[in-house]
Amino acid sequence: MLFHLLFPLADQFGPFNLFRYLTFRSGGAMVTALLISFLTGPRVIAWLKSKQAEGQPIRLDGPEGHLLRKKGTPTMGGFLILMALIISTLLWADLANGYVWVTLFVTAAFGTIGFFDDYKKLTKRSSSGLSGRRKLLAQIAVSGIAAVAVTMLTRGTNINPSWLGTAFAVPFFKNVLLNLGWFFVPVAVFVITGASNAVNLTDGLDGLAIVPSMIAAGCFAFIAYLVGNRIFADYLQLHHVFGAGELAVFCAALVGAGLGFLWYNAPPAMVFMGDTGSLSIGGAIGVISVITKHELVLAIIGGLFVLETVSVIMQVASFKLTGRRVFRMAPLHHHFEKKGWQEPTIVIRFWIIASVLAIAGLSTLKLR
Repeated sequence: MLFHLLFPLADQFGPFNLFRYLTFRSGGAMVTALLISFLTGPRVIAWLKSKQAEGQPIRLDGPEGHLLRKKGTPTMGGFLILMALIISTLLWADLANGYVWVTLFVTAAFGTIGFFDDYKKLTKRSSSGLSGRRKLLAQIAVSGIAAVAVTMLTRGTNINPSWLGTAFAVPFFKNVLLNLGWFFVPVAVFVITGASNAVNLTDGLDGLAIVPSMIAAGCFAFIAYLVGNRIFADYLQLHHVFGAGELAVFCAALVGAGLGFLWYNAPPAMVFMGDTGSLSIGGAIGVISVITKHELVLAIIGGLFVLETVSVIMQVASFKLTGRRVFRMAPLHHHFEKKGWQEPTIVIRFWIIASVLAIAGLSTLKLR
């Protein structure tokens, strides 16, 4: 909005020329989202507490300490993230960019799915919300719409090759770009839905999911900026996606909103993000990876989310097939809790793992 209002006035007031630069608007988006979180956080948390007398329902089969430490803490704190993220993006992004609207659509839609899931948990006073089937079908429907939109937007520009919209890039190889045709849509749906649920599974300890999410968002802000700039893309031998650079503003806003939320989510948490936050954040990062043609790189940068998801798959498969459990409890962070690790120890060590994997993912930009 500010881009459209102020940049045209640059001839009358020179400093408004700054709005042409993605770096300036990305910085502005991050600071704005952070300030919104700081200014509205106490009121949002107080309102959530007033609506949730007993706080988020705690799993009875979970780590014993959770019943004592986390009882009464309100959930749906993802609303604070979404509010700061969406307002900041609308203020600082180029709203003529279709990729921005697709990303906002996925973020808001997944947040709505998460909201209904959280609401049902609260009304039922149970740790299980929407049925897994209903939630998955809703996620697939939203992801399908987004995947088709991304495909059409990418194919619809005069600069992008006509086949780029259905192409799948492979990291480490500079000339490998697989044209999947319309099979690209189910692949994109899998990436977006998988990323959403992976972040959701990771969200189990204070601060555990939000920091790796910010790390991933920061990485994709950098990737989007490079992919959207033909000079940098050609130099690094990346596949240039015209218009994708604008997503750096969204990613920066996500980092700012995440920092603001972490202020209240740091141990001991004053609020949990709930599915409202985790599903929307994961879906947003997933669709950005699809737009920038870095789906496989997301699996590296978001490797911590992948590990958490794989731990659940292994646990369920092993128990159904053999009657035995691979881990003391899944997802993986609960396994270490059962082994006696303190919550801050697990969280910080997982942050370190996420940072190392992010560096490894970014290295693919140069290792071609």
